[in-house]
Amino acid sequence: MESVFSRITSVFQLFKEAVGGVEQDYTRLSLNRAIFLLAIPMVVEMGMESIFAVVDIFFVSKLNDSNAVAAVGYTESVLSILYSLAMGLGMGATAIVARRVGERDPEGASIAAVQAIYLALGVAFCISTVGIFYYKDILLLMGASQEVVNTSSSYALWMFAGNYTVTLLFLINAVFRGAGNAAIAMKALLLANGLNILLDPIFIFGFGFIPAMGVEGAAIATNIGRGVGVLFQLYYLLGSKSIIQINWNNLAVRANIILNVIKVSGGSILQFIIGSASWIFLMRVMSTFGDNAVAGYTIAIRVFIFTLLPSWGLANAAATLVGQNLGAKHPERAEAAVWRSAYYNAYFMGFVMIMFLLFAPYIISIFSTQPDVLQYGTQALRYVSLGYIFYGYGMVVAQGLNGAGDTYTPTILNVFGFWVFQIPFAYLAAIHFELGAKGVFLAIVLAETLMAIAAIIIFRRGKWKEVKI
Repeated sequence: MESVFSRITSVFQLFKEAVGGVEQDYTRLSLNRAIFLLAIPMVVEMGMESIFAVVDIFFVSKLNDSNAVAAVGYTESVLSILYSLAMGLGMGATAIVARRVGERDPEGASIAAVQAIYLALGVAFCISTVGIFYYKDILLLMGASQEVVNTSSSYALWMFAGNYTVTLLFLINAVFRGAGNAAIAMKALLLANGLNILLDPIFIFGFGFIPAMGVEGAAIATNIGRGVGVLFQLYYLLGSKSIIQINWNNLAVRANIILNVIKVSGGSILQFIIGSASWIFLMRVMSTFGDNAVAGYTIAIRVFIFTLLPSWGLANAAATLVGQNLGAKHPERAEAAVWRSAYYNAYFMGFVMIMFLLFAPYIISIFSTQPDVLQYGTQALRYVSLGYIFYGYGMVVAQGLNGAGDTYTPTILNVFGFWVFQIPFAYLAAIHFELGAKGVFLAIVLAETLMAIAAIIIFRRGKWKEVKI
């Protein structure tokens, strides 16, 4: 009994240390301890990001308006390109910052972080400019009905205009992760998400002097929450509590560093864009089955994100460990961190798969009880979750490659997996062979499984250990 109590106490202390944000040398800690200390705040951080994905759709679905839910789905499909850019830049920043920290060069890590922020601001400016002027045309191009555009397009306008908040939130948190200070990233999303949960029902349904804004209110609440999260991040970067610091010495634009960030991030951006663009195409195929099909698919995708993002937390922990250990000249330890993290992630994803297979109708009914929406959402959860174990393993391995700076190998995998296989298969199965939405769902699970297997084979060859950044 005393031994069990001692273990529980030890785990609790380790958890407290992980979320407390104490700076550690992750190249020297025991591997299990290093994974735990990094993964816990990253899992919580990604969990908060996944809650972002379902909170809006939860409250919007209470409007009992499939047009509003569909508008969220169409908008998020387009914004997935933005998320891809932000995540790609973030992955490049994580790899470079982690490598500099492993080399014991905090000033170099800070300079790289500042240049990455400049790039993120440029990307956000381009997205907002296009979105503000053409948001209705974008929705129509995605397959939205005129009714959806007439009643709910304001959601898209606000999300395009306010994309600075999500871009910076992603990018700066990636910087903190690369530095091994994942607890700050976690706290930023806790703050942002808490505000979003509080403000969503107020702005959507109205409260006191605040009028009911419907789906538009969801976008406003999200931007406010994320904006406050960014201010919290900047507070730490401008202070002296973090390894990464913004000060007068590193504010200058440095073309060579920006080019290096672009070079490393280029592969990450491409791989995320390729994947996100495939989701846009799949949404376009789904639109041929009506707005209810899109609404059900949108809800299911939000639930997928809810479960996948915590797994990304573990994958990001592996990426940080790879980068820092390669910088410290410990390649074998970097490889061991990936295999161990992938093993843990596969167990988690297997558990989620079982939950989806058993309880899919109950999960979807939380968001909508409309029969057609419920049917499509349930089918999506059950079919796609069949590949979760492979995907859980593969996502960690792919992030391990990204963390090493080998961002182009996962990009090539995405090209073949999504564009050579998934998109043609989805179209043929859904339209030509008349499987309907099931054809799209089968394409997703088969593509993700094949890509995971290919990533594992490539990672075993070990060429990523020789990448210089």
